[in-house]
Amino acid sequence: MIFCVEDDNSIRDLMIYALNAAGFAARGFQSGEELFERLKDETPRLVMLDIMLPGEDGLAILRRLREGAATRDLPIIMTTAKGTEYDKVIGLDLGADDYLAKPFGMMEMVSRVKALLRRAENKGAAGLLRIGNLSLNTGEHTIVANGQRVQLTLKEYELLKKFMENPGLVFTRDQLLQSIWGAEYIGETRTVDVHIGTLRTKLGDCGNYIETVRGVGYRLEAEL
Repeated sequence: MIFCVEDDNSIRDLMIYALNAAGFAARGFQSGEELFERLKDETPRLVMLDIMLPGEDGLAILRRLREGAATRDLPIIMTTAKGTEYDKVIGLDLGADDYLAKPFGMMEMVSRVKALLRRAENKGAAGLLRIGNLSLNTGEHTIVANGQRVQLTLKEYELLKKFMENPGLVFTRDQLLQSIWGAEYIGETRTVDVHIGTLRTKLGDCGNYIETVRGVGYRLEAEL
């Protein structure tokens, strides 16, 4: 759902029509009051927010959205009839993701919406690594194998993260030892083998994703 906050009925209807034609569900609001009332029940994927609004203006609404826990990261495109550099700078400084100066074409608006949603989705997924039935969330430091949470030691976690960030790439034991344990670590490459063994065991069936390349080292299967 995309929310369009615009007090001009004709412009708002045209925006909603264009978004619907592009395959998006959209809902219109005349004021910030109506927007925040709806936000109590539904959080949209993106908000189109006009600066010049009756009562609370768009910049004040933007500030409130960025202060709210549920809407802090909500993608927002500002629109205004002013089109001045000052309004653009203020809006972006307050946390707007993009800016459209009126009059703007509906095709351009839809293109901007699609581009911002792609950026937002990529940002949201940036911390999630997934191979087959195995996923690793770098932000939360969590691992899920075959639908079950798995507890790993720090070194096991770092080994798995190294492999999942580089699927298909073969690492020698020396490379893993230096990368995970550090250049100053004094130990045997057998240390790597032991940790790989325990990692495979903890991952269950997903442990088979880590392949031994005979005479070289280890790699994580790129296609499963």
